[in-house]
Amino acid sequence: MIPHHVYYQLAVIGFLWLCIMLHYTWPSRSAVSPQLPTEPVPTKFKRTRTSEPTPFAGLTQRPPCAACEHDAHHPQPSAPRRPDPMPATNRRPCTVDTSMHFCPHDGCDYRGWLGLGNLRANGHPSGGPWRQFYCRSCQGYFLETHGTIFHGKRLSVELIVRVLACLAEGLGIRATARVFEVDANTVLQWLVEAAEQLRAFTRYFLCDVHVTQLQLDELYAILRGVREGQISEEQALRLLEPARPWVWTAIDPVSKLLLAIEVGPRTVAMAQRVVHQVVGVLAPGCMPAWFSDGFKGYLPAILGHFGVWTHPERRQDQGPRPKPRWMPLPQLLYAQVVKQYRRKRVVGVHHRVVFGTLEAVEHVLAACGWKINTSFISGFTI
Repeated sequence: MIPHHVYYQLAVIGFLWLCIMLHYTWPSRSAVSPQLPTEPVPTKFKRTRTSEPTPFAGLTQRPPCAACEHDAHHPQPSAPRRPDPMPATNRRPCTVDTSMHFCPHDGCDYRGWLGLGNLRANGHPSGGPWRQFYCRSCQGYFLETHGTIFHGKRLSVELIVRVLACLAEGLGIRATARVFEVDANTVLQWLVEAAEQLRAFTRYFLCDVHVTQLQLDELYAILRGVREGQISEEQALRLLEPARPWVWTAIDPVSKLLLAIEVGPRTVAMAQRVVHQVVGVLAPGCMPAWFSDGFKGYLPAILGHFGVWTHPERRQDQGPRPKPRWMPLPQLLYAQVVKQYRRKRVVGVHHRVVFGTLEAVEHVLAACGWKINTSFISGFTI
């Protein structure tokens, strides 16, 4: 058995050893404290949202356009050479002016040319109201109404004009047929022929147009019963949705000139088609300011026709070069009118500048005292 004084001695020795170890291991107050890093320690922070739009980064591919691809693979034939005017004959001079008519026969060298002296008046065949012309080049005959909606009609011109005027004022086909005592199918045929004639007339004369701004929009062909309160708008949309009767229009708000009007579904392909039609009638170098609603199909359609390939600058000395980007032309201006809906009702409208700057867009509109809108198209009803 170990005596008690031995335990006391061992305890005193252990206490002394603990004090010595703490003396060497405990940091002294006089020791130099470590310096704090000069750079602040990065701390995580919550990302804040900004309302400023991000710059457009460009596209890696040019937006495709079916109409442009068709024109590229099917180029228009070159214009034929203008033939020499025909010399006058020894016959009696012509008293009927034929300078506003041309020979319509295929294979004739003078087909489509005006005022070359190849036409002569040949009286009224069978005592009819229309004059007949004779072409000295191909020796063919044709009536002066050839190529018009009056060609081959036995009814009076006044009746046809009055029928078309009533249709233009909004009177129905069957109602017009009852008023003028004409068959409804005949009235429909006249309407189709007049529409084709006006379309050809517009395609011929509407070219090299100079405009400063354009408004694009697509409208539903709402039934007349909606305006009269016979059916609700929701019922009309449900009835018209399977047929997708969207009417696409492009108008110059300054001159109220309709540059394009198409009927089709609300798709990106239709937007490309409408923009391509508008570009076809603009003058070379004309760069109008575009305004539309928030439909996503307008951006690639406009960018595909008013863009250019650019090479971004390199951010690193090594590595592959960045790919080319399809970017809008520097002078291109495009703004959108975005409507906010709640329960199928418009609760708010805000404007968004897609290409260009807000100052440049406002400078174009300031000439007429307007703001960003598409009201000139939205006011149309069908």
